[in-house]
Amino acid sequence: MPSELEGQVALVTGGGRGVGANIARELARAGMRVAVSARTADQVEEIAREIGGLAVVADVSTRSEVDAMVAKVESELGPIDLLVANAGVTLREPSAWDVEPADWWGVHEVNVLGVYLCCRAVIPGMIERGDGRIVITASGAAYLPGSKSTAYSSSKASVTRFGETLGLQLEPYGIPVFPISPGLVRTEMTEGVFPDDASWTPPEAAPRLVRELATGRFDRLSGRYLHAEHDPPDELEKRIDAILGDDLNAIRLRR
Repeated sequence: MPSELEGQVALVTGGGRGVGANIARELARAGMRVAVSARTADQVEEIAREIGGLAVVADVSTRSEVDAMVAKVESELGPIDLLVANAGVTLREPSAWDVEPADWWGVHEVNVLGVYLCCRAVIPGMIERGDGRIVITASGAAYLPGSKSTAYSSSKASVTRFGETLGLQLEPYGIPVFPISPGLVRTEMTEGVFPDDASWTPPEAAPRLVRELATGRFDRLSGRYLHAEHDPPDELEKRIDAILGDDLNAIRLRR
């Protein structure tokens, strides 16, 4: 039976490895035509070959490269139905005051500016067509206590809030935006940082959530922060009214 996503076009940034590569694989299995992007050619080309997709080498923190990336995808695959703004970096940061300022700011250039530039590049086409969805890879580091990485945590708090406010701006156009956390997944970014007995999230959780978000099943939750492990699709569907009614799944100051 054909998938409801059959033939739709997805762009996954940071798609050459880890969470992004798994999301690209899941969307391709669902019948989407998938473009994978990253800065490392070998990685994106390998994933693109595996899924029968399109490889695009680009640095999401550079406006000209993002614009060229989107133009290439739309030229070769068609209008982008789903943007997965997943590209992200972190920084081993024992103390903020000992880090080179350029390195600290570089995390924000990829994790925040990169998300903004990618969204900015695809939104006009989505508005013109009256259709499209955006998924932003956020993180529990945006709000959970205990993090000691000022660069990474502040960047993820920024894109979580950005996703909510962008969703409000795009609400009149019917374009949902979803900041999501993949959970604690074993990747090159997390390996060696967390102990083996940490509460690791199954690697299939985030790809499944993104696939379901792409179908429109959860469009009412635009702007809400969703966690791949704590918000499995079937349970999440039952909670939609409660989330909206009680203003849940969002960063808020409680007094």
